[in-house]
Amino acid sequence: MAIVTISQQKKRIEIDGFDIDNPLIFEFFNSTPASERDEKLIRAISIGVLAIAEDRISSFLATTKNELGTELESLKLIFDMKQEVFLKSSAKGVEAENSVLNYLDHFLKSNNLPDEAILTGNMSGKIAKNKTGDIVSYLNGKEDTTIAIEVKFDKNIRLGDISTRDIFSNKTDTAWSQLIESQANRDSRVGIIVFDVSTVDNSISKFVENVRYIPQVGFVTIVDQQRGDYSNLGIAYSLARDIAINAKETKFDKDLLSIIINRIIKGISDITSIRSLINQNIEHNKKIIAQIEKSLLSIEFSQAFLAKFLSTGSLTKEDLLDFYYGDDVRDKFKSIEKDIKEI
Repeated sequence: MAIVTISQQKKRIEIDGFDIDNPLIFEFFNSTPASERDEKLIRAISIGVLAIAEDRISSFLATTKNELGTELESLKLIFDMKQEVFLKSSAKGVEAENSVLNYLDHFLKSNNLPDEAILTGNMSGKIAKNKTGDIVSYLNGKEDTTIAIEVKFDKNIRLGDISTRDIFSNKTDTAWSQLIESQANRDSRVGIIVFDVSTVDNSISKFVENVRYIPQVGFVTIVDQQRGDYSNLGIAYSLARDIAINAKETKFDKDLLSIIINRIIKGISDITSIRSLINQNIEHNKKIIAQIEKSLLSIEFSQAFLAKFLSTGSLTKEDLLDFYYGDDVRDKFKSIEKDIKEI
């Protein structure tokens, strides 16, 4: 039996008893006083009918902006609340990975690419007990030609440029480290890290804008999850794919050499900062000694990698990951730091 009947004589519509299972509508009427609900329902139906009759959302909004009033504001608040809950939820990472994978599947089919992208974020990779690298795309069906994709829709990831990184600071995830680590862990030729425009750290958004390539490290890209706009990822994927398929082994890579030299330059720069501490008290002198030891260890550490690179012409992703974090030099400094404190 039909819910809606029309009385031609009375020029009225009649609606039999019915219920609606819709969380959005429930939230709206649940927050509306009982005495106002009938009026709100009539207004909602009127506005909805007008929207359907207009059949153009922009015209609809222009025509009904006065009628929308508190109803539109309430709906906006509900949307904002749900978005905030999503961003704070533990399921955010899974949802983000699925949304990126869905886009990639559509992108591959639309461009007739014989690649296969699969979720790998719940599986350990080449590095023991390490799950970095949420998605791996196998190019042309080849297991040895892959792109590793890391999805980070959160605010606590900074850029982590190696030229400004303090090797003695606490170990934290950065865009640089996650790119290198995902490629090493998934044994991939190229890496992509994906951020969302609403949560990306300012240091990354300023550096990237939309898509940015860091030589020998990978692609950083920013998408708009709320609007469903992942086009920047499509650009990054296309470029990464060309690099992965066409890259050739070279005996001498100036970009990788630049990374190592920048670390050495930073160590030398740290030594020059010691001059301002020379004439201060004993505690400051201890800081001077510690800074000297740090810089010397850092230079020695970087020179070892430089020597290896110059002799072989390349470094593995695992080598580059070790070089980025510098765990060995940090451990060596701990014993030296203890001796300095006992002076």
